[in-house]
Amino acid sequence: MAPARVPTNAMPVNAMPVNAMPVNAMPVNAMPINAMTVDVEDYFQVQAFAGVIDRASWDAIPCRVEANMDRILQQFDQAGVAATFFTLGWVADRYPGMVRRIVAAGHELASHGYGHARADGQTPDEFREDVRRARGVLQDLGGVPVVGYRAPTFSIGPRNSWAFDVLAEEGHAYSSSVFPVRHDLYGAPDAPRFPHRPAGGPLLEIPMTTVRLGGRNLPCAGGGWFRLTPYPLFRALLRRFNRVDAAPGVFYFHPWEIDPGQPRVAAAPRLSRFRHGVNLSAMQGRLDRLLRDFAWDRMDRVFADALAAPAL
Repeated sequence: MAPARVPTNAMPVNAMPVNAMPVNAMPVNAMPINAMTVDVEDYFQVQAFAGVIDRASWDAIPCRVEANMDRILQQFDQAGVAATFFTLGWVADRYPGMVRRIVAAGHELASHGYGHARADGQTPDEFREDVRRARGVLQDLGGVPVVGYRAPTFSIGPRNSWAFDVLAEEGHAYSSSVFPVRHDLYGAPDAPRFPHRPAGGPLLEIPMTTVRLGGRNLPCAGGGWFRLTPYPLFRALLRRFNRVDAAPGVFYFHPWEIDPGQPRVAAAPRLSRFRHGVNLSAMQGRLDRLLRDFAWDRMDRVFADALAAPAL
């Protein structure tokens, strides 16, 4: 894997100091390197379909994740981009070769939990078991330490802040599980927008990227918002975040988002079907543009300074 490609008008800025707010302006010729991330799960495992696809049926559904992942790995290789792959333990157990290809290509292997259960729907003991099982599977298969974690459906917030302590106790150095927006499925709109250590603990939380406009946080981190928003607008918002907030952004997507041929889930609610299926056919082309327009690297390298800073 080639080093992260840096546009000629950019220079790397790893991370702002932990618990510090960014400066108000950054020269346009000093843009940060952003973090590229992939949540490795299959289309039938998403929260939007949880009410109509029984977990007990997962093994009976033909998986598409490995073929989609091979396309993503090729796309990143061609762009010279290294990324972080937050991988479900359930997927890793069934596709160990895919996990090894992630590591062999120079990407960061991180955890998305084992069974894609929401963190805020589990007890602390259940959450610990899920986190421990996933990390064990990923480390055994990948042969590398797994220090990053992302909760399914960004499901860590004020109601289950105990999850940060569990993650640290189970060997994770950072989480990227909080989305500081208001949404019907997730979100903590009053959470900090920048890397911080919750309650002064040992774990670093790296929130999903938002742009502050009109007194509210607008999502600028990928997913369905990226597929729905006109690409020039998304690009302008991310550039604004990099310049005005002087901080690296975090982008995410899923392997199923580059797969317009996936089966449709007719039993799902109309809104869920729309969110899941909007602009799937355009996603891979949009990703190509995004990879060209910004500099990208793995989470652990983009935020290396913040990870190394001691807790206060």
